[in-house]
Amino acid sequence: MRLLVIEDDPDLNRQLATALGDAGYAVDAAFDGEEGLHLGDTEPYDAVILDIGLPKMDGISVLENWRRANRTMPVLILTARDRWSDKVQGFDAGADDYVAKPFHMEEVLARLRALLRRATGHASSELTCGPVRLDTRSGRVSVNGTPVKLTSHEYRLLAYLMHHVGRVVSRAELVEHLYDQDFDRDSNTIEVFVGRLRKKLDSDVIQTVRGLGYMLAPAEGGR
Repeated sequence: MRLLVIEDDPDLNRQLATALGDAGYAVDAAFDGEEGLHLGDTEPYDAVILDIGLPKMDGISVLENWRRANRTMPVLILTARDRWSDKVQGFDAGADDYVAKPFHMEEVLARLRALLRRATGHASSELTCGPVRLDTRSGRVSVNGTPVKLTSHEYRLLAYLMHHVGRVVSRAELVEHLYDQDFDRDSNTIEVFVGRLRKKLDSDVIQTVRGLGYMLAPAEGGR
């Protein structure tokens, strides 16, 4: 899952990016409203963390521009303003959730997990497909109850497919959502990660749909 953090405070931006990266997300960063607006318009983010008080263009204007352009990614607003009127303004502009500064990083992570679950139609923090279970809170993966250790990129790939169970996901979409903006992207690596996941999961839940991509579905005796 790929996220965008728009926060002008360099220390806080770095702290958020580090915490989100450690939690298994690919993260891009912007430090003003204009840069954030451009990235949100041109890149396919799964969710955005957006500060309201930004230079060049405030966060409310950024969000209003996105929603007018039918950008539907979930947006979590961060702001030092704690007045109810500011919260109402944010929600009316199209925000999905709101956290006031100062905040605990765990709360931000929990709210993001909830936004991502709702955006993909999941009610529980535990995602399952056949014998495979992924706990989005802890980042743990298991098969038939046995823990499976994954690399960060393997985890991102599995998490994205688990959030979109039953839908064919193209290699191009996976590349766009698994890697941050500065990563040297190569769609061929997706096949490598899929191969590794199949071996580690010892399951056929990741199915290849020839010419289209991959789909996560309970195994039916083939790949």
